[in-house]
Amino acid sequence: MSAGTDWLTVLRDQFQQRVSSHLLALARPFSLEIAAAMQTIRQNPPMAVGAGIVALVGLTAVFGPELVPYDPATQNAERSLQSPSLAHPMGTDQFGRDMLSRVVHGARISIGIAIAVTTIRVGVGTLVGVVAGAAGGWVDEALMRLVDIQLAFPGLILALIVAGVLGESLRNLMLALAVVGWGSYARIVRGTVLTIGERTYVTAAGLYGTPRRRLFRRHFLPHIASPVLVIATLNLGTVVLATAGLSFIGLGAQPPTPEWGTMIDNGQRYLVQASWLVNAPGLAIVLTVLGFNLLGDGLRDRLDPQQQTRLEEV
Repeated sequence: MSAGTDWLTVLRDQFQQRVSSHLLALARPFSLEIAAAMQTIRQNPPMAVGAGIVALVGLTAVFGPELVPYDPATQNAERSLQSPSLAHPMGTDQFGRDMLSRVVHGARISIGIAIAVTTIRVGVGTLVGVVAGAAGGWVDEALMRLVDIQLAFPGLILALIVAGVLGESLRNLMLALAVVGWGSYARIVRGTVLTIGERTYVTAAGLYGTPRRRLFRRHFLPHIASPVLVIATLNLGTVVLATAGLSFIGLGAQPPTPEWGTMIDNGQRYLVQASWLVNAPGLAIVLTVLGFNLLGDGLRDRLDPQQQTRLEEV
């Protein structure tokens, strides 16, 4: 009985040791990434501030609408234009709607549009850039001329034209912003593909018979991902600002949708007597754009330290 118990104990100990070793092996890369991220945050406090703001806005957009106590569209004439208080920390608007609830719901709209638009831009621009860089010849020439035409027009002006033609709605606004922003991605991706494709080890791998899919995944994709990630992070803030601007002039969300630009447009008539109608959504826009800009600058310094060194030398 004692021999059987000792055998089971030894087997259990060996099993625990193996499981522990496997778990440590799996956790080691994550721990290294966390340590590298913490070191980056310590070395770049603005990036930490930007990441904190983006995380706060993201959590607000995901969970905030379920936590706020008031419906953003419910009107109550008895509490019209109430100043900020414990019951309404950001006050109420001219229809008695709680401003905090409307700003929180507006975060979900603005961040959702920014993510959708940036995803479309990244997808289209990366595809065009990869095809142009890999194909070369007349395909490259035709695609790059298309990119030049797109970049020849100021982005906001072109978005105004497209949104005006399509009509006033958030969906049309999203399409208008997606159409005008993919050219920069295509140009950067194409340049990266051409640069990496001329390197000796890539040429050797191609002559050795490495499949194109594996060649792209192993040698091209890591170099493409870094600049695309930086531009996409910065573009998120730009799209939030553009969405608010186009909605402010009536080409985006329509009342009573709680979109930040629309809220500023509705509140400007009461700027003197109820400044919180403009200050609350305006502050949300400023913080969101600032957070994405600080985070994007930090990612650029982290992913391309040589560029930062060149800038300091200049």
